[in-house]
Amino acid sequence: MKTQIRTNEMRRNPTRRQMSRKSLFRGLALCLALVAAPSAMAGDLTCKMTYNLTGWSVFYKTASGTGNITCDNGQTLSVKIETKGGGLSFGKYKIRNGFGQFANVNDIRDVLGSYATAEAHASADKSASAQAMTNGDVSLSLAGKGEGWSLGVAFSKFTIEAGR
Repeated sequence: MKTQIRTNEMRRNPTRRQMSRKSLFRGLALCLALVAAPSAMAGDLTCKMTYNLTGWSVFYKTASGTGNITCDNGQTLSVKIETKGGGLSFGKYKIRNGFGQFANVNDIRDVLGSYATAEAHASADKSASAQAMTNGDVSLSLAGKGEGWSLGVAFSKFTIEAGR
């Protein structure tokens, strides 16, 4: 009986009905905003890296170099790059003006750390390479042209540290 009286009151009083609809819509809008905010904010920054890398391998593979990272929000960072790994791999190479692009980045410091990589490579004199790797949620794709020679299969750790 009380619910019937309340319903009849809402029918007779349109402002009360409008207020309850407005409250309902506001509540739904707030819930949707709270649910959508983290996914809209997660990894919305695009960062790019230019780099130079020199290395060699005889079963053990190592390379080192430097780079500069720039994000679309204006952040920049000079970095040191180092790779270490091993496999059935032989060679010596230099990459100049390589290019990398990061995805799923919230802050430029998210790109720092170690990335796992596996590669098969064969080159002589002038060569080109491309790799994709991940570090947690952050992914990195690299492309570069260089010189040298190499042949083999290797697994390595690609580490990016803040430069000095």
